[in-house]
Amino acid sequence: TMRPRYQGMYDCKFCPYSSRILFNVARHERTHTGEKPFRCSVCKRAFAFRGDLRIHMRIHTGEKPFCCEVCQKAFAKKSYLVVHERVHTGEKPYQCGTCNKEFSQKSNLSCHERTHSGERPYKCEACGKAFRQSVHLRRHRKKVHE
Repeated sequence: TMRPRYQGMYDCKFCPYSSRILFNVARHERTHTGEKPFRCSVCKRAFAFRGDLRIHMRIHTGEKPFCCEVCQKAFAKKSYLVVHERVHTGEKPYQCGTCNKEFSQKSNLSCHERTHSGERPYKCEACGKAFRQSVHLRRHRKKVHE
């Protein structure tokens, strides 16, 4: 059983996180243990948090509750809408520290930064060839090994 560190506070067993609510700590600890008790009834994918399963289910139901006010395009996640809205605003909040090029998505910046570092984190298990982007590895596998 979890015991409060001091009155009314519960501590994570793995890191300094604490909360007055025991459930919050138990849920947080799944980020350390990898426990995923919530399983999709359609595709069997598992999730650590009930809310993540609920959002995932939109893939199967087609529900897209977040709508762009400019073009009416709809999205399953609020974060997808936020990124999409930058198409209309031109906002590019992510900047390369090496060449100052700006990006609307953090993932695009990360990918770009590999052009400076030379990092190729996606490696083909079949032949050992490495790629900067996962999409390039997938294309390689299809073209060369299938």
